Amino acid sequence: MKSILKKISLLAITVLTAATLNASNIIMGNNQNASKVNNQKVTRNSELRGVWVASVSNIDWPSKKGLSVEQQKREFLTILDNVKKWNMNAVFVQIKPTADAFYPSKYSPWSEYLTGTQGINPGYDPLKFMVEEAHKRGIEFHAWFNPYRLSTSSSRDRLSKDNIGRKKPEWTVSYGGQLYLNPGIPEVNDYVVDSIVEVVKNYDVDGVHMDDYFYPYKVKNQEYPDSAQYQKYGSKFASVGDWRRDNVNKLVEKLHTSIKKENKNVEFGISPFGVWRNASTDPSRGSATKAGVQNYDDLYADILLWMNKGWIDYVAPQIYWNQGHKSAEYNTLVKWWSKYAGQTQTDLYIGQAAYKVNDWQNAKELINQVNFNRNYPEVKGSIFFSYKSLLTNPKNATNSLAQGPYSNNGNQEF
Repeated sequence: MKSILKKISLLAITVLTAATLNASNIIMGNNQNASKVNNQKVTRNSELRGVWVASVSNIDWPSKKGLSVEQQKREFLTILDNVKKWNMNAVFVQIKPTADAFYPSKYSPWSEYLTGTQGINPGYDPLKFMVEEAHKRGIEFHAWFNPYRLSTSSSRDRLSKDNIGRKKPEWTVSYGGQLYLNPGIPEVNDYVVDSIVEVVKNYDVDGVHMDDYFYPYKVKNQEYPDSAQYQKYGSKFASVGDWRRDNVNKLVEKLHTSIKKENKNVEFGISPFGVWRNASTDPSRGSATKAGVQNYDDLYADILLWMNKGWIDYVAPQIYWNQGHKSAEYNTLVKWWSKYAGQTQTDLYIGQAAYKVNDWQNAKELINQVNFNRNYPEVKGSIFFSYKSLLTNPKNATNSLAQGPYSNNGNQEF
Protein backbone atom coordinates (compact mmCIF):
# COMPACT_ATOMS: atom_id res chain seq x y z
CA MET A 1 0.00 0.00 0.00
CA LYS A 2 1.97 3.08 -1.07
CA SER A 3 5.09 2.53 -1.56
CA ILE A 4 3.92 -0.28 0.67
CA LEU A 5 7.49 -1.38 1.10
CA LYS A 6 8.27 2.00 2.60
CA LYS A 7 5.15 1.85 4.75
CA ILE A 8 5.98 -1.59 6.14
CA SER A 9 9.41 -0.50 7.26
CA LEU A 10 8.10 2.64 8.93
CA LEU A 11 4.73 1.75 10.39
CA ALA A 12 6.43 0.24 13.41
CA ILE A 13 7.82 3.58 14.48
CA THR A 14 4.92 5.89 13.73
CA VAL A 15 3.50 5.56 17.20
CA LEU A 16 6.78 6.56 18.77
CA THR A 17 7.69 9.59 16.73
CA ALA A 18 6.00 12.52 15.11
CA ALA A 19 8.60 12.48 12.35
CA THR A 20 8.25 10.78 8.97
CA LEU A 21 6.23 7.79 7.89
CA ASN A 22 6.31 6.35 4.54
CA ALA A 23 -0.12 1.60 2.69
CA SER A 24 -12.49 14.53 -15.22
CA ASN A 25 -12.60 15.70 -18.29
CA ILE A 26 -9.19 14.59 -19.41
CA ILE A 27 -9.30 11.56 -21.70
CA MET A 28 -6.19 9.42 -21.76
CA GLY A 29 -4.68 7.90 -24.87
CA ASN A 30 -6.35 5.42 -27.16
CA ASN A 31 -7.33 2.73 -24.69
CA GLN A 32 -10.86 1.51 -25.25
CA ASN A 33 -13.34 0.92 -22.49
CA ALA A 34 -13.80 -2.67 -21.46
CA SER A 35 -17.18 -4.15 -22.17
CA LYS A 36 -19.43 -4.53 -19.14
CA VAL A 37 -18.57 -7.65 -17.20
CA ASN A 38 -21.79 -9.38 -16.19
CA ASN A 39 -21.55 -12.15 -13.63
CA GLN A 40 -23.12 -13.05 -10.34
CA LYS A 41 -21.99 -11.00 -7.38
CA VAL A 42 -21.16 -12.69 -4.10
CA THR A 43 -23.73 -12.55 -1.33
CA ARG A 44 -22.17 -12.51 2.14
CA ASN A 45 -24.21 -13.08 5.29
CA SER A 46 -21.25 -13.83 7.52
CA GLU A 47 -18.08 -12.13 8.68
CA LEU A 48 -15.73 -10.64 6.13
CA ARG A 49 -12.41 -12.42 5.91
CA GLY A 50 -10.40 -10.38 3.49
CA VAL A 51 -6.88 -10.26 2.09
CA TRP A 52 -5.13 -7.25 0.58
CA VAL A 53 -3.41 -8.11 -2.70
CA ALA A 54 -0.92 -5.33 -3.44
CA SER A 55 0.32 -4.69 -6.97
CA VAL A 56 2.53 -1.65 -6.34
CA SER A 57 6.19 -2.66 -6.61
CA ASN A 58 4.88 -6.18 -7.44
CA ILE A 59 4.47 -6.93 -3.75
CA ASP A 60 1.80 -9.63 -4.08
CA TRP A 61 0.68 -9.85 -7.71
CA PRO A 62 2.01 -10.10 -10.34
CA SER A 63 5.15 -11.38 -8.64
CA LYS A 64 7.28 -9.45 -11.13
CA LYS A 65 6.95 -7.30 -14.21
CA GLY A 66 6.78 -8.76 -17.68
CA LEU A 67 5.25 -12.16 -16.94
CA SER A 68 3.27 -13.74 -19.75
CA VAL A 69 -0.51 -13.58 -19.72
CA GLU A 70 -0.69 -17.23 -18.71
CA GLN A 71 1.83 -16.76 -15.90
CA GLN A 72 -0.10 -13.78 -14.55
CA LYS A 73 -3.37 -15.67 -14.69
CA ARG A 74 -1.89 -18.76 -13.06
CA GLU A 75 -0.46 -16.69 -10.22
CA PHE A 76 -3.79 -15.01 -9.55
CA LEU A 77 -5.70 -18.29 -9.62
CA THR A 78 -3.26 -19.61 -7.02
CA ILE A 79 -4.06 -16.58 -4.85
CA LEU A 80 -7.79 -17.28 -5.10
CA ASP A 81 -7.31 -20.99 -4.42
CA ASN A 82 -5.29 -20.21 -1.29
CA VAL A 83 -7.82 -17.65 -0.08
CA LYS A 84 -10.50 -20.31 -0.46
CA LYS A 85 -8.33 -22.91 1.28
CA TRP A 86 -7.83 -20.53 4.20
CA ASN A 87 -11.63 -20.20 4.51
CA MET A 88 -11.49 -16.53 3.60
CA ASN A 89 -14.03 -14.83 1.36
CA ALA A 90 -12.78 -11.53 -0.05
CA VAL A 91 -9.82 -10.05 -1.91
CA PHE A 92 -8.97 -6.34 -2.00
CA VAL A 93 -6.88 -6.03 -5.14
CA GLN A 94 -4.88 -2.91 -5.96
CA ILE A 95 -5.96 -2.12 -9.53
CA LYS A 96 -4.79 1.51 -9.64
CA PRO A 97 -1.58 1.63 -7.58
CA THR A 98 -0.42 4.91 -9.12
CA ALA A 99 -2.00 6.90 -11.95
CA ASP A 100 -2.15 3.67 -13.96
CA ALA A 101 -4.60 0.83 -14.43
CA PHE A 102 -5.01 -2.92 -14.46
CA TYR A 103 -7.81 -2.54 -17.01
CA PRO A 104 -8.35 -0.62 -20.27
CA SER A 105 -9.10 2.95 -19.21
CA LYS A 106 -10.02 6.29 -20.74
CA TYR A 107 -8.27 8.04 -17.87
CA SER A 108 -5.11 6.08 -17.08
CA PRO A 109 -2.41 4.17 -18.95
CA TRP A 110 -1.74 0.48 -18.44
CA SER A 111 0.28 -0.25 -15.30
CA GLU A 112 4.02 -0.82 -15.51
CA TYR A 113 3.64 -3.56 -12.89
CA LEU A 114 2.08 -5.74 -15.59
CA THR A 115 4.46 -5.39 -18.52
CA GLY A 116 7.40 -3.42 -17.13
CA THR A 117 6.55 -0.31 -19.13
CA GLN A 118 3.68 2.01 -18.35
CA GLY A 119 1.20 2.27 -21.21
CA ILE A 120 1.93 -1.12 -22.79
CA ASN A 121 -1.13 -3.33 -23.27
CA PRO A 122 -0.65 -6.66 -21.44
CA GLY A 123 -2.74 -8.51 -24.02
CA TYR A 124 -5.82 -9.15 -21.88
CA ASP A 125 -8.09 -7.44 -19.37
CA PRO A 126 -6.70 -8.40 -15.94
CA LEU A 127 -9.61 -6.87 -14.02
CA LYS A 128 -12.23 -8.72 -16.06
CA PHE A 129 -10.35 -11.96 -15.50
CA MET A 130 -9.89 -11.38 -11.75
CA VAL A 131 -13.51 -10.43 -11.05
CA GLU A 132 -14.88 -13.41 -12.98
CA GLU A 133 -12.54 -15.92 -11.35
CA ALA A 134 -13.12 -14.57 -7.84
CA HIS A 135 -16.89 -14.77 -8.25
CA LYS A 136 -16.69 -18.31 -9.62
CA ARG A 137 -15.20 -19.28 -6.27
CA GLY A 138 -17.66 -17.32 -4.15
CA ILE A 139 -15.01 -14.72 -3.28
CA GLU A 140 -15.84 -11.02 -3.18
CA PHE A 141 -13.71 -8.72 -5.31
CA HIS A 142 -13.03 -5.22 -3.99
CA ALA A 143 -11.25 -2.80 -6.33
CA TRP A 144 -8.51 -0.96 -4.45
CA PHE A 145 -7.51 2.50 -5.70
CA ASN A 146 -4.83 5.00 -4.75
CA PRO A 147 -6.46 8.35 -5.51
CA TYR A 148 -3.59 10.83 -5.64
CA ARG A 149 -0.24 9.05 -6.10
CA LEU A 150 1.30 9.42 -9.55
CA SER A 151 4.64 7.73 -9.07
CA THR A 152 6.72 6.11 -6.36
CA SER A 153 9.67 8.21 -7.56
CA SER A 154 10.02 11.93 -8.12
CA SER A 155 10.92 11.50 -11.78
CA ARG A 156 8.44 11.82 -14.63
CA ASP A 157 10.67 9.79 -16.94
CA ARG A 158 8.76 6.54 -16.41
CA LEU A 159 5.34 8.09 -16.87
CA SER A 160 3.80 7.29 -20.23
CA LYS A 161 2.76 10.11 -22.55
CA ASP A 162 -0.87 9.37 -21.65
CA ASN A 163 -0.32 9.71 -17.91
CA ILE A 164 -2.26 12.55 -16.32
CA GLY A 165 1.02 13.70 -14.77
CA ARG A 166 2.35 14.48 -18.23
CA LYS A 167 -0.88 15.80 -19.68
CA LYS A 168 -1.56 18.07 -16.71
CA PRO A 169 1.77 18.77 -14.97
CA GLU A 170 0.22 21.81 -13.29
CA TRP A 171 -2.00 19.41 -11.32
CA THR A 172 1.00 17.68 -9.73
CA VAL A 173 3.35 18.15 -6.81
CA SER A 174 6.59 16.47 -5.81
CA TYR A 175 6.88 15.61 -2.12
CA GLY A 176 9.02 13.17 -0.19
CA GLY A 177 10.56 11.74 -3.33
CA GLN A 178 7.22 10.89 -4.95
CA LEU A 179 4.84 12.55 -7.40
CA TYR A 180 1.22 13.26 -6.46
CA LEU A 181 -1.88 14.85 -7.83
CA ASN A 182 -2.68 17.97 -5.79
CA PRO A 183 -5.99 17.62 -3.88
CA GLY A 184 -6.13 21.41 -3.61
CA ILE A 185 -7.05 21.74 -7.29
CA PRO A 186 -10.81 21.14 -7.77
CA GLU A 187 -10.38 19.53 -11.20
CA VAL A 188 -8.13 16.89 -9.65
CA ASN A 189 -10.95 15.51 -7.53
CA ASP A 190 -13.23 15.44 -10.57
CA TYR A 191 -10.62 13.45 -12.46
CA VAL A 192 -10.10 11.01 -9.58
CA VAL A 193 -13.84 10.39 -9.18
CA ASP A 194 -14.38 9.88 -12.91
CA SER A 195 -11.47 7.45 -13.14
CA ILE A 196 -12.89 5.33 -10.30
CA VAL A 197 -16.53 5.42 -11.40
CA GLU A 198 -15.34 4.15 -14.79
CA VAL A 199 -14.64 0.82 -13.09
CA VAL A 200 -18.02 0.73 -11.35
CA LYS A 201 -19.69 1.28 -14.72
CA ASN A 202 -17.75 -1.43 -16.54
CA TYR A 203 -17.16 -4.20 -13.99
CA ASP A 204 -19.23 -6.06 -11.42
CA VAL A 205 -16.89 -5.31 -8.53
CA ASP A 206 -18.30 -5.81 -5.06
CA GLY A 207 -16.65 -2.73 -3.65
CA VAL A 208 -14.51 0.35 -4.18
CA HIS A 209 -11.71 0.53 -1.65
CA MET A 210 -9.14 3.15 -0.68
CA ASP A 211 -6.53 2.90 2.02
CA ASP A 212 -4.70 5.54 4.08
CA TYR A 213 -3.09 7.61 1.34
CA PHE A 214 -4.86 10.91 0.97
CA TYR A 215 -2.42 13.72 1.65
CA PRO A 216 0.89 11.90 1.99
CA TYR A 217 2.50 11.07 5.30
CA LYS A 218 4.50 14.05 6.46
CA VAL A 219 8.21 14.20 5.77
CA LYS A 220 10.37 15.91 8.38
CA ASN A 221 11.47 19.41 7.43
CA GLN A 222 9.47 19.35 4.19
CA GLU A 223 6.38 21.47 3.71
CA TYR A 224 3.74 20.16 1.34
CA PRO A 225 3.93 22.53 -1.68
CA ASP A 226 0.36 23.80 -2.01
CA SER A 227 0.63 27.40 -0.78
CA ALA A 228 -0.39 28.83 -4.17
CA GLN A 229 -3.55 26.73 -4.24
CA TYR A 230 -4.33 27.62 -0.63
CA GLN A 231 -4.13 31.30 -1.48
CA LYS A 232 -6.34 30.77 -4.54
CA TYR A 233 -8.97 28.41 -3.11
CA GLY A 234 -8.64 28.40 0.66
CA SER A 235 -9.18 31.98 1.76
CA LYS A 236 -12.40 31.22 3.64
CA PHE A 237 -10.73 28.59 5.85
CA ALA A 238 -9.17 29.39 9.22
CA SER A 239 -6.11 27.24 8.51
CA VAL A 240 -4.41 25.31 5.75
CA GLY A 241 -5.32 22.14 7.65
CA ASP A 242 -9.03 22.92 7.55
CA TRP A 243 -8.76 23.60 3.82
CA ARG A 244 -6.88 20.36 3.15
CA ARG A 245 -9.45 18.36 5.10
CA ASP A 246 -12.22 20.01 3.10
CA ASN A 247 -10.51 18.98 -0.14
CA VAL A 248 -10.48 15.34 0.93
CA ASN A 249 -14.02 15.58 2.33
CA LYS A 250 -15.24 16.76 -1.07
CA LEU A 251 -13.55 13.82 -2.77
CA VAL A 252 -15.09 11.27 -0.40
CA GLU A 253 -18.56 12.80 -0.61
CA LYS A 254 -18.56 13.07 -4.39
CA LEU A 255 -17.13 9.59 -4.81
CA HIS A 256 -19.82 8.11 -2.56
CA THR A 257 -22.59 9.92 -4.44
CA SER A 258 -21.21 8.96 -7.84
CA ILE A 259 -20.70 5.29 -6.96
CA LYS A 260 -24.21 4.92 -5.53
CA LYS A 261 -25.74 6.71 -8.51
CA GLU A 262 -24.09 4.20 -10.83
CA ASN A 263 -24.69 1.11 -8.68
CA LYS A 264 -26.14 1.35 -5.18
CA ASN A 265 -25.03 -2.21 -4.39
CA VAL A 266 -21.32 -1.47 -4.68
CA GLU A 267 -19.78 -0.93 -1.24
CA PHE A 268 -17.52 2.07 -0.75
CA GLY A 269 -15.04 1.79 2.07
CA ILE A 270 -11.81 3.25 3.35
CA SER A 271 -8.97 1.73 5.36
CA PRO A 272 -7.38 4.60 7.30
CA PHE A 273 -4.33 4.70 9.51
CA GLY A 274 -5.32 3.11 12.82
CA VAL A 275 -5.48 6.27 14.96
CA TRP A 276 -7.96 9.05 14.21
CA ARG A 277 -6.66 11.36 16.95
CA ASN A 278 -5.02 10.87 20.33
CA ALA A 279 -6.96 11.88 23.44
CA SER A 280 -4.15 14.32 24.25
CA THR A 281 -5.06 16.16 21.03
CA ASP A 282 -8.83 15.71 21.25
CA PRO A 283 -9.87 14.91 24.85
CA SER A 284 -13.54 14.41 24.02
CA ARG A 285 -13.21 12.05 21.07
CA GLY A 286 -9.60 10.91 20.75
CA SER A 287 -8.36 7.42 21.61
CA ALA A 288 -6.18 6.54 24.60
CA THR A 289 -3.11 6.33 22.39
CA LYS A 290 0.17 8.17 21.88
CA ALA A 291 0.53 7.76 18.14
CA GLY A 292 3.03 9.90 16.27
CA VAL A 293 0.65 10.11 13.31
CA GLN A 294 -3.02 11.11 13.44
CA ASN A 295 -5.44 10.87 10.53
CA TYR A 296 -7.14 14.18 11.20
CA ASP A 297 -4.01 16.26 11.77
CA ASP A 298 -1.39 14.65 9.53
CA LEU A 299 -3.22 12.99 6.63
CA TYR A 300 -6.13 15.48 6.67
CA ALA A 301 -8.56 12.56 6.70
CA ASP A 302 -11.56 13.27 8.95
CA ILE A 303 -12.80 9.69 9.13
CA LEU A 304 -15.40 10.38 11.83
CA LEU A 305 -17.03 13.04 9.66
CA TRP A 306 -17.31 10.59 6.76
CA MET A 307 -18.87 8.01 9.08
CA ASN A 308 -21.29 10.55 10.55
CA LYS A 309 -22.34 11.73 7.11
CA GLY A 310 -22.84 8.20 5.78
CA TRP A 311 -20.33 8.79 3.00
CA ILE A 312 -18.67 5.39 3.50
CA ASP A 313 -20.32 2.00 3.89
CA TYR A 314 -17.49 0.57 5.98
CA VAL A 315 -14.29 1.60 7.68
CA ALA A 316 -11.30 -0.74 8.02
CA PRO A 317 -8.73 0.93 10.30
CA GLN A 318 -5.23 -0.44 10.02
CA ILE A 319 -4.67 -1.50 13.62
CA TYR A 320 -1.19 -2.80 12.96
CA TRP A 321 -0.02 -3.02 16.56
CA ASN A 322 -0.09 -5.86 19.06
CA GLN A 323 -2.18 -6.35 22.15
CA GLY A 324 -0.40 -4.61 25.00
CA HIS A 325 1.48 -2.12 22.78
CA LYS A 326 2.49 0.90 24.86
CA SER A 327 1.57 3.66 22.41
CA ALA A 328 -1.20 2.22 20.24
CA GLU A 329 -2.69 -0.82 21.94
CA TYR A 330 -4.70 -3.15 19.73
CA ASN A 331 -7.62 -3.82 22.08
CA THR A 332 -7.93 -0.14 22.98
CA LEU A 333 -8.25 0.81 19.32
CA VAL A 334 -10.75 -1.94 18.50
CA LYS A 335 -12.95 -0.68 21.32
CA TRP A 336 -12.60 2.94 20.14
CA TRP A 337 -13.49 2.19 16.51
CA SER A 338 -16.35 -0.08 17.63
CA LYS A 339 -17.86 2.79 19.62
CA TYR A 340 -17.97 5.16 16.66
CA ALA A 341 -18.95 2.49 14.15
CA GLY A 342 -21.92 1.67 16.37
CA GLN A 343 -22.93 5.31 16.76
CA THR A 344 -22.79 5.94 13.01
CA GLN A 345 -24.04 2.52 11.84
CA THR A 346 -20.90 2.07 9.76
CA ASP A 347 -19.69 -1.47 9.15
CA LEU A 348 -16.33 -2.04 10.80
CA TYR A 349 -13.62 -4.35 9.53
CA ILE A 350 -10.25 -4.45 11.27
CA GLY A 351 -7.10 -4.18 9.18
CA GLN A 352 -4.61 -6.62 10.70
CA ALA A 353 -0.86 -6.88 10.23
CA ALA A 354 -0.03 -10.36 8.98
CA TYR A 355 3.34 -8.94 7.94
CA LYS A 356 4.26 -8.31 11.59
CA VAL A 357 3.62 -11.81 12.95
CA ASN A 358 7.29 -12.77 12.89
CA ASP A 359 8.15 -9.62 14.85
CA TRP A 360 5.61 -10.24 17.59
CA GLN A 361 6.65 -12.19 20.66
CA ASN A 362 3.33 -14.00 20.97
CA ALA A 363 2.97 -16.53 18.14
CA LYS A 364 -0.81 -16.52 18.68
CA GLU A 365 -1.16 -12.73 18.47
CA LEU A 366 -3.07 -12.71 15.17
CA ILE A 367 -5.42 -15.48 16.34
CA ASN A 368 -6.00 -13.72 19.64
CA GLN A 369 -6.83 -10.51 17.80
CA VAL A 370 -9.48 -12.22 15.64
CA ASN A 371 -11.01 -13.81 18.72
CA PHE A 372 -10.98 -10.45 20.52
CA ASN A 373 -12.73 -8.78 17.57
CA ARG A 374 -15.63 -11.17 17.96
CA ASN A 375 -16.44 -9.69 21.37
CA TYR A 376 -17.70 -6.59 19.59
CA PRO A 377 -20.78 -6.90 17.38
CA GLU A 378 -19.75 -3.77 15.47
CA VAL A 379 -16.74 -5.64 14.09
CA LYS A 380 -17.94 -7.42 10.96
CA GLY A 381 -14.63 -9.03 10.02
CA SER A 382 -10.96 -8.55 9.20
CA ILE A 383 -8.69 -7.69 6.28
CA PHE A 384 -5.09 -8.93 6.42
CA PHE A 385 -2.06 -7.18 5.01
CA SER A 386 -1.01 -8.81 2.89
CA TYR A 387 -1.38 -11.97 0.84
CA LYS A 388 2.32 -12.73 0.61
CA SER A 389 2.68 -12.55 4.38
CA LEU A 390 -0.12 -15.06 4.88
CA LEU A 391 1.39 -17.28 2.19
CA THR A 392 4.55 -17.79 4.27
CA ASN A 393 2.42 -19.05 7.20
CA PRO A 394 4.43 -17.04 9.76
CA LYS A 395 4.65 -18.86 13.10
CA ASN A 396 1.92 -21.15 11.73
CA ALA A 397 -0.53 -18.23 11.96
CA THR A 398 -2.25 -18.83 8.60
CA ASN A 399 -2.87 -22.49 9.37
CA SER A 400 -3.98 -21.59 12.89
CA LEU A 401 -6.56 -19.16 11.46
CA ALA A 402 -7.91 -21.73 9.02
CA GLN A 403 -8.05 -24.46 11.64
CA GLY A 404 -9.20 -22.20 14.48
CA PRO A 405 -11.45 -19.12 14.21
CA TYR A 406 -11.93 -19.64 10.47
CA SER A 407 -12.53 -23.39 10.60
CA ASN A 408 -16.28 -22.97 10.05
CA ASN A 409 -15.73 -22.17 6.35
CA GLY A 410 -16.90 -18.58 6.59
CA ASN A 411 -20.22 -19.04 8.39
CA GLN A 412 -19.61 -16.94 11.48
CA GLU A 413 -23.00 -15.25 11.74
CA PHE A 414 -23.86 -11.92 13.33
